[in-house]
This record gives sequence, C-alpha cells and structure tokens, in this order.
Amino acid sequence: MMDQLTRQFFTDVHSQDRDRRYEAYQYLLKETQEPVGWAYEVWEELLTLLSQGDNHERSIAAQLLSNLAKSDPERRIVRDIDKLILVTKDERFVTARHTLQSLWKIGVVDLVLQELVCQKLEARFKECASEKNATLIRYDIIVNFNKMYQQFQDETVKQRAMMLIGLEADPKYQKKYSAVWKR
Repeated sequence: MMDQLTRQFFTDVHSQDRDRRYEAYQYLLKETQEPVGWAYEVWEELLTLLSQGDNHERSIAAQLLSNLAKSDPERRIVRDIDKLILVTKDERFVTARHTLQSLWKIGVVDLVLQELVCQKLEARFKECASEKNATLIRYDIIVNFNKMYQQFQDETVKQRAMMLIGLEADPKYQKKYSAVWKR
C-alpha cells in the first residue's frame, strides 16, 4: 500500500511547477530503486501517461515502469514492454532517450526479462538506422547491453552487443560503441 507521502509525490508528477515535478521525480526514482509493494496501484496510470501525458510525464512514466519491473510478480512488464519501446521513438528526443536509457533496469530483474529486453533492443538497433539521432540511439542500446552484462556476466549478451556493433557501417561509430565494453 502506498503511503501518503509517496502518493503526494506521485500526484506531483503532474504538477506544472517544474521544481515540484522534479522533486517528485527524484523521490519516486529513489523509492523504486528497491522493490515496492505499491507498483500495481500506479501501473495502469503510468501506462496511460506513456501515450497521453506531456513529454515530462511520458519520460517519468517510462522510467518508473522500468524501475517497477523488479516489483512486478505478475510479470505485467512482459505484456507492456512494447508500450515502453514505442516511447523510445517519441517526438521529443530527450523523452525517447530517457526511456531508452532506463530499459536495462528491466533486463536485470532476471534472465527471462533480460532475453526479452535484448530482443527488443536488437530490433530497435536495426530499425533506427535512418532516424535523425540513430548514433545516439545505438550508443544507448549498446550501453543497455553492457549494463545487463554487468549484472549476470552472460557472455551471450556481450556477443549480441558485438554483433550489433558489427552492423554499424561507420568505423568511427563502431569504435565509439566498442569503447563501452572497454571501461
């Protein structure tokens, strides 16, 4: 059950006051770093915000849903991941990018979700080639793979990332993406 303070911060996500909204965002991200018991109290509202909220609400909703994957024993995220992937194509690139950068948090919950996220990110890597910010999208995807690899040390994740890097035609960007694995 969500406590009153958390409920207030969740309400403040909709605030037109930037400082209040940002404080709510920071609080909720911190709260959802660990599993919470109230995920399903807000799940459907977050899904609605992915498509009906303003750019700030879409970004916050996507990041919170990614964080809430660890609080999802019903595995709703499996059903809803395509809604998150859709936000990685948002008209506001910063919203799309924040969403993309949070997807690894789903993939580190367990190996089944890791496989699902890998599949979705592989498809996104391949399809984004003609998009305006393709190199940034691809970079973020490779970072997602690296973060999932760090969690489970699953060599297949690393191999998949290397395969994607090999699809990049420009040697300059191949080098940039490969550098993620040398840190």
